[in-house]
Parts: sequence; structure tokens; C-alpha cells
Amino acid sequence: MRWRRPRFHTMRARLTAGLVVLLAVSCAAVGIAAVLQLGGFLTERLDQQLRTAGTTFPASLEHPGARPTDHDGDEHGDTRRQAAGTLGVRIVHGTVEQAARVPHDDGGDQSVRLSAADERKLAAVPADGRGHTVVLSRLGGYRVMASTGRDGDVLITGLSTEPVEAAVHRLELGCALVFGVALVVTGVAGALWVRWSLRPLSRVAATATRVSELPLASGEVALPARAPRTEPPDSEIGRLTLAFNRMLGHVENALTQRQRSEERLRSFSADASHELRTPVASVRGHAELALLHPGPVPPEVTRALERIAAESGRMGAMVEDLLLLARLDAGRPLERLPVDLTRLVLDAVTDARVVGPGHRWSLDLPEEPVTVAGDAHRLQQLLANLLTNARLHTPPGTEVRVGVEARDGEAWLTVSDNGPGIPEELRKTVFERFVHGEGRRAEGGGTGLGLSIVAAVTQAHGGSVDLESEPGATTFTVRLPLER
Repeated sequence: MRWRRPRFHTMRARLTAGLVVLLAVSCAAVGIAAVLQLGGFLTERLDQQLRTAGTTFPASLEHPGARPTDHDGDEHGDTRRQAAGTLGVRIVHGTVEQAARVPHDDGGDQSVRLSAADERKLAAVPADGRGHTVVLSRLGGYRVMASTGRDGDVLITGLSTEPVEAAVHRLELGCALVFGVALVVTGVAGALWVRWSLRPLSRVAATATRVSELPLASGEVALPARAPRTEPPDSEIGRLTLAFNRMLGHVENALTQRQRSEERLRSFSADASHELRTPVASVRGHAELALLHPGPVPPEVTRALERIAAESGRMGAMVEDLLLLARLDAGRPLERLPVDLTRLVLDAVTDARVVGPGHRWSLDLPEEPVTVAGDAHRLQQLLANLLTNARLHTPPGTEVRVGVEARDGEAWLTVSDNGPGIPEELRKTVFERFVHGEGRRAEGGGTGLGLSIVAAVTQAHGGSVDLESEPGATTFTVRLPLER
């Protein structure tokens, strides 16, 4: 099983982590304060015990062969009045003369052997009657208090700090256990609380996700239901929900208005194209009929009639293109019959060779026919527009290669040339209507509808068209579903 790093980029995770971190800092501060307070209190107790014990035990070390005395007039004072483990040290002229420790039984005093480093530490303790902590290499930590003896020596009484350290250590373990359990419980409870508190925000996010998945760029769009308003309107989430729902309302109104405008525009384009077909055809017919008149006609009139016939033909082609785009925009279904795409490419390139003999045309066809389901007439028009685009917008001598192949359940139709390429600023809009190129690719005129028809016909067949262009290499790739 692969370990996945927890995600802390969500607001829920950050709030929970922040809550746990703040609680951990608070627990650490409380624990440190408690440990320091307890350590200080117990150390103060040791100092009180040292003051109570006085110098009775170390004073008995002044005369090792004599009966011990407590120097307070009580000749019967002995080590039995001292706590077990009490350390007594007698220092004369900065040198440790005697060192002993009260045993834990009645077997008598126990001499202590100190290292040179321990003797230096004890000799450095000031005789100020206050407690000081020293760590002896053989005995461990001790709280010691030094006073000046009657013989001009320094008498040191010490108590082990092991009980203090043990109590502090038990407190540290207890705090760690209690605070650890508190952190775990708080983390789980905090996560559940944050999750419950952010439910309205999750509903807003879910609504926004559904809106983002809608095809807002085309067609009539029905926006989903608004985000539910479960929080007071004066709260942060309540204001966010209200603003989000208001924004959805504005978006829905804008989409509705856009859809109505597009429908009116499509209707006008279809009606205008349909109505223009007859007068354009009539003008062209009368011009051609006048050119067939057997009588003498001045050359100027002949040229004018020829221009009228040519421009009316061009206008008729534009009207047909506009009418086709209007029908495709309206979603009118196309024929769905088996079409041999290989045969269409072969016929289209043959026609292109006749129209553009100055270009070098080449084919890259598979051994087996590639068949798609579609409208043969519209696919032939798609091919013709691609080849016409390559012929008109590249100089003579340009090589144009047309290829067909079946790949991953799709038919890939490619038309590539080694011309000057399409400028970068036109690549994003080349499939839009009435877009004309600049420079040499724009020579020869054109209506600017050829590539838009290619995109519309491809989309109507459930396919896609892409463009890759750079100086010396331009490729249009049309992908169409293969016939099942």
C-alpha cells in the first residue's frame, strides 16, 4: 500500500491542524510551567531540609576519632538525626579533607571517594548559607549548602536531588500522557466540528462544480438549483451563499439573452441566405444570358457582364456557405451513411491537381479503405475547403501532402504543407467566421468561411479538428469516428 501524504491545502485540514497546533502549544506551555513550578518547589523544600539539618553531620567529620557532635551543645547528636543519603564534606584551605554520606542503615558513616573534578566543584561552592546544585560524577545530583565551621574550615551538607528528579519525571510523563490523549481527542472532535461547520460551504462548492461542468459556451444552458441558504444572512457563509446565488442569477440571465441573440442571428442568417439565393442566381443567369447574345456587344460591356457573372457566382457561393453554417448551427442532422474516406481524398486531390498545377500534391493512403459514418457531400466539401486553403495561401511550388489513417477507433485526415505557416496571432481564431489571413497566406482573397465550415462539419460528425503551424510546416488534422 502506497503511503499518501496528507492534504493540508483544504480549509478543513488547515483549521483542524491550526486548532491542534494551538492546543499543543498551550499544553506544552502548561506542562513546562507545571514542571518548572514543581521542580522549584521541591528544590526549595530541599533547601529547607538543609537549613534544618545545619552542619551537624559535616562537623562530626572534624575529629574522626571522637564521638560525633552537632556543634550546638548537644553532645549526643549523631548521624541518626540526619536523613539517609545526607552528604557531609569538610574543606580546609580549599582542599577536601573528609567526605562521608549517611548510610541507609545503622552500620555507621560511609566514606565517599570523590574525583578531582568533584572536589573542585565542592570547593567552589560559596559559604553563603544558600543552596546550590552540583552534579558529582559518582553520586549524581546533589543540593548542597556550605557554611564556615568553628575551626576556620568549610562544612558542606548535601541532599540528593534524585527524589526531586523522579517527581519531576513522573509529572512529565503524566503531562505527556494526558496532553497526548487530549490532543488526539481534540483533533478528532475538532475535525468533526469543522466538517459540520463547513457543510454550507461544501454545498456552495458542489453547486459551483456542477456549474463549471456545464457547456456554457454553446446552446441553451439550464443552470442547477441555487445553493441552499442554511446560515444566517449576516454570517460569512450566509453572505457568500447569497452573493453566489445572485451571481448565478446574473449568469443565467446573461446566457438566456445570449442564446436569444444567437437564435435571432441564426434565423436572420438562414432567412437572408435563403432569400438571397434566388436574386443572386437571377443576376448570374441574366449576365450569362447577355454574354450569349449573338449581336455585336462593345468590349466594355462584355467585360462588365463577365465581372457581374463572376461576382454573382462568388456571392452565390458565399450565400451557400452561410446557409450551410446556419443549418449546422440549428443542429439539423446530417446523413449517416458509410463513406469511403480514402476515395473522397483521392478524388479531392485529383481535382486539386487540375485547379492548382503549380503545387506539388502527394498522397499517403493506407492499403485498406478507411470508412466513416457521415454525409459524403459535406465531407467532400470539408476536404475541398482544406485543399483550397492550402492552395490559395501558399506560393506555387509548395508541397501539399494529404494523408488518411485509422488510429484508436478514429479516422485521422491530415493536410500539411511546407509553406510559410500561419502567424501566431491568427492560430487561435483561424476556425472562426470571416477570419482572413495576412501576408502571402491571404493572397487570393476568399470569404473567410472555409475553415469555419471545416470546423462546423467536423463537429456535426462528432469529430475534432486541430492546427499545428510553424514556418515551413503547417498541418490540419481532422479526427472522425470510424464506422462501427
